[in-house]
Amino acid sequence: MATARFASALRALSTAGRGRQSSLLRASESLFVASRQGRRFSAASLSPISALSEDEAMIRDAAAKFAQDVLLPRAIPQDHAGQMDPEVVTALFEGGFMGIEAPPEFGGVGLSFTAACLAIEEMAKVDPAVAAMTDIHNTLLITAMRRYGTQEQQAQYMSRLASQTVGSFCLSEPESGSDAFALKTRATQDGADWILEGSKCWISNAREAGLFVVFANAAPEKRHRGITAFLVERDNPGLQIGKKEDKLGIRASSTCELNFDACRVPAGAVLGEVGEGYKMAIGLLNEGRIGIGAQMVGLAQGAFDYAMRYICTRKQFGRPVADFQGMQFQYARARMEIEAARVLVYNAARLKESGQSFVQEAAMAKLKASEVAGQVASQCIDWLGGVGFTREFMAEKYYRDAKIGTIYEGTSNIQLATIAKHVRADYADA
Repeated sequence: MATARFASALRALSTAGRGRQSSLLRASESLFVASRQGRRFSAASLSPISALSEDEAMIRDAAAKFAQDVLLPRAIPQDHAGQMDPEVVTALFEGGFMGIEAPPEFGGVGLSFTAACLAIEEMAKVDPAVAAMTDIHNTLLITAMRRYGTQEQQAQYMSRLASQTVGSFCLSEPESGSDAFALKTRATQDGADWILEGSKCWISNAREAGLFVVFANAAPEKRHRGITAFLVERDNPGLQIGKKEDKLGIRASSTCELNFDACRVPAGAVLGEVGEGYKMAIGLLNEGRIGIGAQMVGLAQGAFDYAMRYICTRKQFGRPVADFQGMQFQYARARMEIEAARVLVYNAARLKESGQSFVQEAAMAKLKASEVAGQVASQCIDWLGGVGFTREFMAEKYYRDAKIGTIYEGTSNIQLATIAKHVRADYADA
């Protein structure tokens, strides 16, 4: 009742004319009374963005323990080797981290999108490369199968994705990066089958993946409206996995070229509808950007924690480096920036879960988090001094890993363009 009175008073206030001062006064008084009467109801129904459910707190804590027990001892060796330890991949599945949003009937955990983001954040505090695999698998592959897969496809693949098979999302091509829908890979119908021809690049999880979601154009004359998603098994003789990129950061996360040469797949391999692939990709990437934001927040927090532990024990001039005011101002600001990025990420995740518009908020979260990760990781090397510049310490790894945040799943300029588009629409009548 109080909420209804509040809304009624607000409408009266918004429709009152400029010269009707008495009406304005009565409406504003009514608004004040209604707001006071509804205050108890509103306060009880709202929670801080950072407030977590019991299940969300559980998955966060489990991921934090996993990161310390399983990832920390392997983080630097994996980075130096440039490849993921197979035991890590097995442990991810055994811990349920590769099926966080997958339905329980398929062996998944059945938790929320925010829960997946929390796990990604915790893993990124220790090894952002593992967080990248977890993020892509959960926010792109599991989501794609859950949302667009037929009952037959879900029965065939969902249990595997939740328990043993890594997935890979194949969109980018040599001439199709930020212009994602200029792709050249073609899909030609041959009886009941489809033949895929073309190549992909910058494909994450490619070395470990057993299932690939491949975007190809089934009707080039329709341009992006011909793009279609196909499910391709790793053992398909028409699929060749090319060289692994020797990257600056997240080196343990595999990034490879893919080639499709007369790659034949059945009609049942079409994911979603023919010609709807571009819509699928846009929607999935908008959600995926929130996951990348969570990864970057985790990276920033991990670098910050690592450096703080060092400067709190490292002494110069007879006292801890952390006690000098010049340092205090730096880490106070860094802590503030990390929390600002975290709030943007959590807000975007909650909007997505509630079915509200979140595209602009996702772009803001990804942009801010990636920028903060780069800034904080750089500062942390400065705080450690000379040792921060050596590969023996993890600070330089955080610094290298942070750079990818401004590039993949939409560059910073793409995020800015998305935000600007929404802002301009808000002022269309201005």
